[in-house]
Amino acid sequence: MAKTEKAEKAKKKLSANGKKVLVLCCMVALLVVTGVLNYVLNTRLPQDDQNVINNGDNAVETFFSSYRSNRETARAEEFNYLDAILNSESVSEEVKASAQEKQVELLSFIESELVLESLIKAKGYDDAVVTMSTNNLNVIINKAELTSEEVSKILGVIMEETDYTASQVYIVPYTA
Repeated sequence: MAKTEKAEKAKKKLSANGKKVLVLCCMVALLVVTGVLNYVLNTRLPQDDQNVINNGDNAVETFFSSYRSNRETARAEEFNYLDAILNSESVSEEVKASAQEKQVELLSFIESELVLESLIKAKGYDDAVVTMSTNNLNVIINKAELTSEEVSKILGVIMEETDYTASQVYIVPYTA
């Protein structure tokens, strides 16, 4: 009798773990699908819109606004995924704690990106986009070419405001 009860408990535990894995796999698959759809839909612009985009200043404005929009969309998807984990009853407390830590990290990245973009613009650049991750920081500057002095000035702002090393920072000029 005791062996039967233990076997049933083991099946239920395995079943609960299986459900967790299944839910997480489905969420990851949905995240991938939405990313692919976002990419496909954003790269398939009608011909008339492409003519407008390729005209000088419009191309720059479109690039930077599109980049920010895509970044916000990706972050919103990440938050939705993490919220689903936090709201799931079948996920362990350890996984929930990890999801909550990731949300705090993303919020920190968002805040730092906005501050850095504003500080770089304050240094005299028309526009800049900053993206952060745990391993690196990317900066795209609205200028066709950057001198080593300009790169140093931008790098100085970043190193003052963050804990990234110079080798973790990538500064790229944008050419339309």
